[in-house]
This record gives sequence, C-alpha cells and structure tokens, in this order.
Amino acid sequence: MNESQNFIVNVGRQLGSGGHEIAEKLAAKLNIAFYDKELIQLASAESGLSSEFFERADEQASQSALTHFWGMRFPFVGDGAVASKNCLSNDALFQVQSDVIRRLAQEQSALFVGRCADYILRDHPRCVNLFISSSMSDRIHRLCATHHISEEKAEQWIEKADAKRANYYNYYTFKQWGAAASYHLCIDSSQLGVEQTVDFIEAFVRQRLNL
Repeated sequence: MNESQNFIVNVGRQLGSGGHEIAEKLAAKLNIAFYDKELIQLASAESGLSSEFFERADEQASQSALTHFWGMRFPFVGDGAVASKNCLSNDALFQVQSDVIRRLAQEQSALFVGRCADYILRDHPRCVNLFISSSMSDRIHRLCATHHISEEKAEQWIEKADAKRANYYNYYTFKQWGAAASYHLCIDSSQLGVEQTVDFIEAFVRQRLNL
C-alpha cells in the first residue's frame, strides 16, 4: 500500500471501557498496524532516551519527567528541538513521540491508541477519530475482574485516569477529551459489548474511508 492509500484510525478511550481490546481487535480486522504502549519503546529507540522518561510522562501534560532547575519548556511539535538528557520536559517527550507517530503514519496504515494522535495527525487526508466510553458500572466491573481490586479502588483508578487523560488531551490539542465535537464517532461499548462494538466501528471506518 503506497502512502496515498494509507489510512489511520485514532482511538481515545475511557479506562475500563474495553477501549484497548476493541482497538486491538479493530486493527486486526482492518489488517493494519496497532500502536499503544509500543510507541514508548519506539520513541525511546529513536531518541536514544531511556524508555523510563516516556513511561513517566505517558499521557501526562506539562509536568516535567525530569525537572531542570530552570523549569524550561521546549518548542512545540515540529520546531526541530530535541531535549538534552539533563533537562527533559513532558513537552519535549511529547514532541519526540509525535514525530514517531507521524513517521509511522507516513509509512503504513495504522491504529493509534490515545497520545493525542488524532491531533498530531490532524492533516492526514485519511483519518478516522474515535472515542470509546462505557457505563460506570461496566468500567468498575471490568477493572475489578481484570485487576482483582475492590470497587472502591476501581472507582479511584477511574477518577484519576479520567482526569489525567483529559488534562493531557486538552492541554496538547486545545480540544475537549471525550466531547463528541472532538471525534468522528463516539460510542458506548456498554450498549453492544466488545465484539459487536468492534463490528460496528469497522463498518463505520470502511464506509467513511470507502475501503
């Protein structure tokens, strides 16, 4: 597939919505590359920086992963600046990861989970941007079953994750995380379940991109 035929699917998701599983299965059905945590290792390899920096800053806005005493922030994506190993900011790490996402999108069709990929690839001619939510009860149940934690702990995780992801997305994109206007399709996975949600989104993507 040449570059002009490449297409991109970007998936935002609530913790506990099944978004990662849905995205992975969707990528398989569409026969395209899947990137979530893999982006951390790729960004680390391409920048020569420890993956620990990217893991600490993963989907976190503006706070320094390793704070320099000047507290400097680095130029935004595309300005060509690379942070030194002694003064890394989350903005600099975001820039490195953004460059990786854009390179991958040029080379192949792919699905990206989170990390503001919809904004980073906003000029890509063939993109579909999705957001997957779920009912609070389903989110709690899924986290309890997956991680063997209490409902109270699950609620705490959800509250923290929602705030973290919203802050990250809103900070870098100037849009609102989870708001319908920020995406082409928002879907509640509680309504159809994981498998049928995958099928529904696949049909939407194929129709929208005329695949």
